[in-house]
Amino acid sequence: MDPSFPEEIRKFVAPEIVFGLNALDLAGQYAANLGARKVMVVSDPGVEAAGWAGRVVDSIMAEGLPLVIFTEVTPNPRAEEVMTGAELYRLAGCDAIVAVGGGSPMDCAKGIGIMAVAGGHILDYEGVDQVEVPIPPLICLPTTAGSAADVSQFCIISDTDRKVKIAIVSKAMVPDVSLIDPRTTTTMDSDLTACTGLDALTHAIEAYVSTANSPLTDLHALEAIRLVAGNLLPTLADPQNLSRRTQLMLASMHAGLAFSNAILGAVHAMAHSLGGFLDLPHGECNAILLEHVIGYNFPAVPERYRGVALALGLEAGGLPHDELLSCLLAHVRRLRQAAGITRTLSTLGVTDGDLAELSAKACADACLLTNPRQASPADIEGIYARAL
Repeated sequence: MDPSFPEEIRKFVAPEIVFGLNALDLAGQYAANLGARKVMVVSDPGVEAAGWAGRVVDSIMAEGLPLVIFTEVTPNPRAEEVMTGAELYRLAGCDAIVAVGGGSPMDCAKGIGIMAVAGGHILDYEGVDQVEVPIPPLICLPTTAGSAADVSQFCIISDTDRKVKIAIVSKAMVPDVSLIDPRTTTTMDSDLTACTGLDALTHAIEAYVSTANSPLTDLHALEAIRLVAGNLLPTLADPQNLSRRTQLMLASMHAGLAFSNAILGAVHAMAHSLGGFLDLPHGECNAILLEHVIGYNFPAVPERYRGVALALGLEAGGLPHDELLSCLLAHVRRLRQAAGITRTLSTLGVTDGDLAELSAKACADACLLTNPRQASPADIEGIYARAL
């Protein structure tokens, strides 16, 4: 057998994808194609103010489909928001969902979809393959280039009582259709562009070194790394450059297809714990933690990280492992800082006294299962400490 192909069986799930300018205006057509009779549109106030939600609503109305709009979604969507949206979905008699926005509206929409077909509470479905029945038809229209919730089997919800983000992972969460319109990202400010771009980079790196990687996921992960490396800083310098924005949106899609199927690792497990604890931007948490997790994981899969370095454009082909690690860490740190993400965990409000709790919650996260190096609570606590 070709050694580049794993002996283990691997699966690959993905939605139907339409990528390109004005894909946003196809929402109504696709809702009708999926047999929708009444649509719930899930968005948030910022996306609504930018006009993108309105264009989606117009598209659905043009097909003669009745709809209700739910925009009570905050960054890091909360379990109670999901339950409120699910009640509106039920009372309005909806049978399909269209989500337009970043990861927060799309994850909230997925949660509403679970509640539309299952009993109990959204937090009951934490973990892997806990959703046993298909959710209603779901169309996603991303307006950020990072979360890739529009192509993934992940749904991330904040449990405000426990102060943690939970991961719901199931192929039932894969949307039916992803309509990816790069023009929607032109209304992102520089902070959101940086955070989401580095989120996409983290998705790709973690998927590439994951224990569940495969030749299929590797193709998408490496392309995403190359695209972020070549386009993030130029986009921040020229934010209305639609060509650059398109490349970042493509990077997000590739990274999403990679991590949805290879899963993730310690960066995301730790970021979910951290983001839920202090209600912090997910992309910033990932960006701060990435270099420290690379340093921890490197001894387990050094040649995988050589592939990451090469995709980033580094001349790392013949470097011994110690020099390779130093070169990679320095580059990731420079990229993060050049993108304007300069805060540390301590400046975000994390203290030494918080680390044990953060570590315990990270160790319970499903993303840690595919980290390339086994990590104990003490190991995770040590990584957090290095990021203070």
